[in-house]
Amino acid sequence: MDLTIFVSTVFTLTLVMDPLGNMPMFMTALKGVGEERRRAVIRRELLIALGIMVFFLLFGKYFVSALSLDLTAMSVAGGIVLFLIAIQMIFPSSHAAFSDSPEGEPFIVPLAIPLIAGPSTLTTIMLFSMRDPGRLPMWFGVVGAAWGINAVILAGMSGWLSRTLGQRGLLAMEKLMGMILVTISVQMVMTGLKKFLLG
Repeated sequence: MDLTIFVSTVFTLTLVMDPLGNMPMFMTALKGVGEERRRAVIRRELLIALGIMVFFLLFGKYFVSALSLDLTAMSVAGGIVLFLIAIQMIFPSSHAAFSDSPEGEPFIVPLAIPLIAGPSTLTTIMLFSMRDPGRLPMWFGVVGAAWGINAVILAGMSGWLSRTLGQRGLLAMEKLMGMILVTISVQMVMTGLKKFLLG
């Protein structure tokens, strides 16, 4: 049962982090960086994002407690945020999100935050840890596995995938992940509402 939960949560968190959808934006943000330096920058941003994710896994619940938020409300809110993210993945806006980024090598923004460790990713991590605090080692594994998948795709396979899939292929993959994420987000909202109604 733990393996099933582990695999499903890794899959969910990976979808939320959306490495294939982030790939075109990574290339846009790094267009002014040389090929050799680009991999080093991506690795650095991935490590910064991992540190932020671990921080929220360990201490995010204290922020929630300080704000007197209920886990049910967090679940519904997280589901709504994921739903909006999924809709944007399926029906992307016509403008480039980071077209106005400053020139030069990006640092933390926009690669580590919000592309890798964005609000939806951090909310999902907090929901996992608050749902069952006794399984903290497993949640560490989930974060590490999802981050590792993102690292492999963004740092190791970005060039190859872009050449193989092309712009249309990447767009199709992002839309497919968006459809799956819509289902997951609706399930999160339904679960939260069920807990609220049944008390």
